[in-house]
Amino acid sequence: MGKRDELEMGIRDKLSKENLVNGLKDLGKLRIKISHGSIITFSALLLILFIALTIRLFPMLWEIQTGSMHLSEFDPYFQYRFTEYLVNNGFISWAWPDHWNDTQRWYPTGFDVARAGFIGLPMTTAFLYKIVSALGVNIDLMSFCALMPPIMGMLASLAVYFLGKDIGGGTMGLFAALFLALSPSYIQRTSLGFYDDEIIGILALIVFVFMFMRANEEDKPVSSAILYSLGSGLALGYFCIGWGAAYYPIGLTALFVFVLILLKRYTPHLLLSYSITFGLGLFIAINIPKLTPTYLFETAILPVAGVFALLCFVEVFQTLKSARSKVIFMGVVLATFVSGFGLLWQFRQDIAGKFISVINPFTREGSPLIESVAEHRISAWGSIYYEFGIGIIFFILGLYFILRDLNNKNLFLLIFSLTSLYFACSMVRLLVLMAPAYSLVASTGVVGALKPFNTLLKEQPKIIMKKRYALEHVGKEFSGAAIFLIFLVLMTNFAFPSPRVYKQSYSPVTITAGSLPIVPNKPVNEWLDMLTWIRANLKATDVVVSWWDYGYWLTVLGNVTSLADNATIDTKQIENIGFVFMANETQALKMLETYDPKRTKYILVFTTLALGQTQEGQNYAYWARYGDEGKWMWMARISGKAYDRFVEMGLSPEWTNETAFGEYNSTQNRWIWNARGTNSTIYKLMSWGKHRWCETNSVTEISQETPVKPQYFKEVFFAGLSLSVTDARNKYRDFVPLVCLYEINWQKYHSGQ
Repeated sequence: MGKRDELEMGIRDKLSKENLVNGLKDLGKLRIKISHGSIITFSALLLILFIALTIRLFPMLWEIQTGSMHLSEFDPYFQYRFTEYLVNNGFISWAWPDHWNDTQRWYPTGFDVARAGFIGLPMTTAFLYKIVSALGVNIDLMSFCALMPPIMGMLASLAVYFLGKDIGGGTMGLFAALFLALSPSYIQRTSLGFYDDEIIGILALIVFVFMFMRANEEDKPVSSAILYSLGSGLALGYFCIGWGAAYYPIGLTALFVFVLILLKRYTPHLLLSYSITFGLGLFIAINIPKLTPTYLFETAILPVAGVFALLCFVEVFQTLKSARSKVIFMGVVLATFVSGFGLLWQFRQDIAGKFISVINPFTREGSPLIESVAEHRISAWGSIYYEFGIGIIFFILGLYFILRDLNNKNLFLLIFSLTSLYFACSMVRLLVLMAPAYSLVASTGVVGALKPFNTLLKEQPKIIMKKRYALEHVGKEFSGAAIFLIFLVLMTNFAFPSPRVYKQSYSPVTITAGSLPIVPNKPVNEWLDMLTWIRANLKATDVVVSWWDYGYWLTVLGNVTSLADNATIDTKQIENIGFVFMANETQALKMLETYDPKRTKYILVFTTLALGQTQEGQNYAYWARYGDEGKWMWMARISGKAYDRFVEMGLSPEWTNETAFGEYNSTQNRWIWNARGTNSTIYKLMSWGKHRWCETNSVTEISQETPVKPQYFKEVFFAGLSLSVTDARNKYRDFVPLVCLYEINWQKYHSGQ
């Protein structure tokens, strides 16, 4: 190599080094440009999501003390049992090769889970649990299920942010996320342990609306519309296989599209998005055993086909040029539509009773079984105001601003809010369905109210000349005061005095509260103790008779067989159980004899006592009217509906409702049992449990009726019998929960003693 080559190589090396150094210097000068507004928005959203998650984890304060996580209410235990089956046996094991018939439920027929269960939540949780377990996270399935609701509640707040941002901008999205994060009804349904269909249903609803609205934006290309339509179809299908309330988004969307047609806002995008969304969504729905293709012929689904036909008609009608061809086409379509709709109507399937009762709440008066569930009752104005609080002002303002600018998205929001408000008024449980609509409309009201004052703050003060008794100018302090006032209203709504929001979250799960409607100082162990004892001492094939509310707890936590649970698939069986409790012992066992006496061995009741103290310091106890003491009237009403059937069976019901067992004394504020009442099985089982606790703890019974020892039921285990007066006062706020398990003495009954 010559000197020239060496010189050129040295120059090249020097230049490359300089380029490298200069490149590093330029890289150091690079700055990621993020606006202050974006940073504030991102930080606010993170704070809202943190609040949404943590406020739903408050019940963990009691769960930590019990040493393990539990689920809340009753239905979540079925969801857990379904999820556990999928985790242990595979994702399709519940339906293939054979349907899973759960023989520990609804004895003797069992429960066909494939035919009666929605798979969305169990399938989602089982899939996520498999992933988490594969990553090495050591968590038991029940704890994982208990944590799912807070996580889904947080994700729904995130989803509603994006939906609100699409409708009215980032500020509206933040307020919508905040309103949903702190919605009392939604907190209740997504708190720790409330592992039920709503936790994925509300999230799927928000995602569905978001996708469907984007699919119908006219400035989007066709490819984008198709992608968003596929997304909305998947969300709708997921909703259908996850929650029975899927009738609502289906009907809501069909109504929205129909209104668009009436307002002459039809576009080809609308036909495309509607076709793909419902085609894919309903295809997914009919492929689970619970729904099947007959789902397409249900009364609530038929309008979807009608609106689709109307969309096709409008599309073709707009392409026709001559008046003659339009008239002929209209005649052919009208004849086809009438004959086709009539044919579909002949094959229609009626909607389940409780869904019809939402549309017409007066139909529930004839069904005490539906009315016996507190969350199925008509919403009182007080409960609606409790849900909204002073924020109802912003909801009304939001409706006003929506009506002022009635574009397609606002039109959907208007229909969404009004229909969900009607259904929330019809059934108190459906306040959760209104939570997203309320969040969006209320945030529209807040943003609309803030907008003019925010504009004034940014502008220079303007001099306003008026003749007399008027201000000469409007300063920025006026707008600042108005914004501060709105801020105070929002703070009052969410934070002060605080019980509206935090009461829903700062409560233990139902079983940790002992199924008492209180916030105890310590976990209530009586139900947990009873179920632990049952699991350890009884067989899985042993049938424990109880009111249907406790069926899930007995099956899942007690590992025994139940006659009925909250699935309420067999009304006759629930009527039979009501008869067992309300009849005298002889008639009760005559009914139970229709089941297998070799397996039907035990009966369980749950009653509660309240403690008081005289001026002399003497303790006394009386019925607190919780547990079965608050439910026996429904046992009488539900079984009373089957009066004629019981007579045909050779039984003697002698009642049609609770009035046959006594009367309510408004002066004493308690129920006065008559002779038939004190001879009923439910009275004997509850009163004997009360008597045994008072006897054990030397407490005076306050009752005009004398406790009667059951003749054919012998005491096996009473959870709560050892609870002292001191513990009841200090831990349970003066309440004594008693879960009483009796063994049926078939030998004594058959001997006639």
